[in-house]
Amino acid sequence: MLDIAEGDIPNSVLDTFIAQGFDAIVYSEKRWPFFEVSTTFSTVADQSDYTLSAVGTGITQGMREIFSLRTDDQICQYVGRDLADYNYPLNTSGSGSPTHWSWWDDTVRLYPTPSSVETIYVRGIRNPTDFPDTMDGSPSDVNVYPDLPAPFHPLLSMYAASKAYMQQEDPMMAAQYDRLFQVELDNLARRFADTPAPQPMMLNRRQRNVNDFVYPKRYENSNGVIF
Repeated sequence: MLDIAEGDIPNSVLDTFIAQGFDAIVYSEKRWPFFEVSTTFSTVADQSDYTLSAVGTGITQGMREIFSLRTDDQICQYVGRDLADYNYPLNTSGSGSPTHWSWWDDTVRLYPTPSSVETIYVRGIRNPTDFPDTMDGSPSDVNVYPDLPAPFHPLLSMYAASKAYMQQEDPMMAAQYDRLFQVELDNLARRFADTPAPQPMMLNRRQRNVNDFVYPKRYENSNGVIF
């Protein structure tokens, strides 16, 4: 792929290019399914706030995003911090099993404040395992792989090639490899970050209520468009 000697670009620089490509892939999507995790954490009596690190204490890499919380018997509904502060003002005291939660400054706040130790079940996205910064081709590197599915591995070489050509002042070849990287990343994103088959995306679907049975809507039979 590259007709460049080691003296032109040291291995340490190529390692940096590959690591940058790894970051470009990882942070190109907010929700890669291969980073989805489930975990639990325990509440503390009379404590409403829990940092992201505390919520993800059971995940080696740590949590990056939180999607849902639940207790043993119900799903906790997400609410915006302003609405939550309105319904649960700071000058009032209320405690019990959490039914709602909000997210601000990488901190989860539970409503009402837990009155005892309770297990909270979490679903979210973990942090990726850091890409190794010392890949010198030694035997110890043979079994070192990026924290990505195998189809993404060729993209790292494309990204590194683009950066290497740019360093060698060959913008035309750099642009070609950068374009190839972007096209292949888009293709893989459609494959891996697509809506799960059991949860198809629906447009223009209107939830029925009691009045709908009394006064049916003329567009109601379509039940939305499913993709």
